[in-house]
Amino acid sequence: MKGERREKWGDVATYILAGLIAAFFLTPLLWLLSLALRSRQEVFLGAARFIPKRPTLANFAQVLSDPAFLVYLWNGLKLSALGGLGCLAVAAPAAYAFSRFWFAGRSALMMAILAFQMVSPLVILVPLYRYMSDLGLLNSHFGVIMVYIAVGIPMCTWLLKSAIDAIPRELEEAAAIDGCSRFGIFWRITLPLITPGIASAFILIMILNWSQFLIPFLLLNKDPQLPISVAIFNFAGTSNASTTQVLAAACLVAVVPAIIAFVALQRMVVGALTAGAVKG
Repeated sequence: MKGERREKWGDVATYILAGLIAAFFLTPLLWLLSLALRSRQEVFLGAARFIPKRPTLANFAQVLSDPAFLVYLWNGLKLSALGGLGCLAVAAPAAYAFSRFWFAGRSALMMAILAFQMVSPLVILVPLYRYMSDLGLLNSHFGVIMVYIAVGIPMCTWLLKSAIDAIPRELEEAAAIDGCSRFGIFWRITLPLITPGIASAFILIMILNWSQFLIPFLLLNKDPQLPISVAIFNFAGTSNASTTQVLAAACLVAVVPAIIAFVALQRMVVGALTAGAVKG
């Protein structure tokens, strides 16, 4: 009985803590929603009224009907998707090599890749700018995509290695006996089996790329090339109280799709993070 009571109170404490954490992160989003649903007159009421007296969707209509805003959204989607695809193209063979081949320094190299993921982008901003300038890749989406790929490779490699580790080696050995080459095994056997892991890694990399600010802010200066994260920052720097509600609507339009995608696919993502793609 005592054990059941302790377990019950432990569950209650867990739910309370989870609720507090959720409230901490949801409060800014709810405040943004409150601002986005207000008219220009109600914005000046400030914190006096959390729920708008006359909610309106005019701010969202204004944002979504602006051709420039749609261009910013497209830029953000293009950079995020191409960066994610490029990251998978590089990380998948690397993850296969780390999972299936044994060579000197293998563990140390894996730890070095993980350590690179921990380096703050602020540390490399100045040398990165000079390096990209020397290559002539400033104000170029190609240069931003290359940096996105480099930044995402460490995490993507670890995720895909975990998925490949869960695949029984007997499947690959049977394919090798049938005359399949090493590349054929990787392409025809391994990749199809880790499709859930690939999808999970791509989703996470996409979300990380979508939220990137420092890299495009540093490398892109022309307005038509900016992704939504930098464009909203520039708009916030030039806005005033009369456009606060429009800025709030723009922020929600930029943030909510990533949140919805993560919530909808969280089981697949968590499954790939904890157990790999296939249990053998």
